[in-house]
This record gives sequence, structure tokens and C-alpha cells, in this order.
Amino acid sequence: MPKPEKSPLTETRIDKWLWAARFYKTRSLAAAAVKGGKVRINGGRAKASRMVRQGDQLHIARGDLAFELTIDEVSDKRGPAKKAVTLYTESAESIRKRELLADEKRLERKAAAQYGGRPDKQGRRNLRRLQGKD
Repeated sequence: MPKPEKSPLTETRIDKWLWAARFYKTRSLAAAAVKGGKVRINGGRAKASRMVRQGDQLHIARGDLAFELTIDEVSDKRGPAKKAVTLYTESAESIRKRELLADEKRLERKAAAQYGGRPDKQGRRNLRRLQGKD
């Protein structure tokens, strides 16, 4: 007896979709982000149980990063990263903002690396001399 074919998903919970699209490592982290207001669906807040469909607009805030997405495909199964990327389309503006932020962070790291950490004995003496304490 042949197996009945599964019909493609038309909607799934937002926490499952975020997990399947690899924005969060676990479903509970995805649900906590939704509950905390870090994820907006079509401009409004939602609960983790909110159903999403193809064409929905998402705004995801993760730390300093922000993603503006359109859902292209609905999935509740976590697969390889190459498959996860096909589940959504990120807006060009969102990509540009993330790249600018990455460039700023890279420059900050380079500037911080020039100082080399805490001063040694000679450096402390020079600082004291500059401050007029010696």
C-alpha cells in the first residue's frame, strides 16, 4: 500500500520557522525572542504560536544586527544551512545596513588592537609624567 503524499505546508508557527531558518539555535530561544518583542510580523508583535505564511514580512533584531525578511517558503523542519537560506529573501536595505555595521565593528577592533592592552612599567611612568603626577 503506497504512502499518502504529504501536502506542502502552507503555514507554521513563527518559532518553528525561525528555528528551521537557522536564526536561532533552539525553538525555545526563538520563542523567547518572539515573546521579548525581538521579532515583528507584518509590522506588529506576535506570540510564538502565531502562524506565518509565504509572503509575510519579518523584522528580526538580534543584538546589534537587524534583519528585514520576506518569507519565501514555509518549513517546520531544520535542515542544512543551504536549504535554510532558501526559506527567505532579505531586503537589500537590510543587507546594506548589516554590512555597514560589520565594517564599523571591524574598524573599532583594529583601533582597539593598536593600544595593546595595559601599559607596562615604562608606559605607566610615561603616563604619570604626562598627567603631571611625577
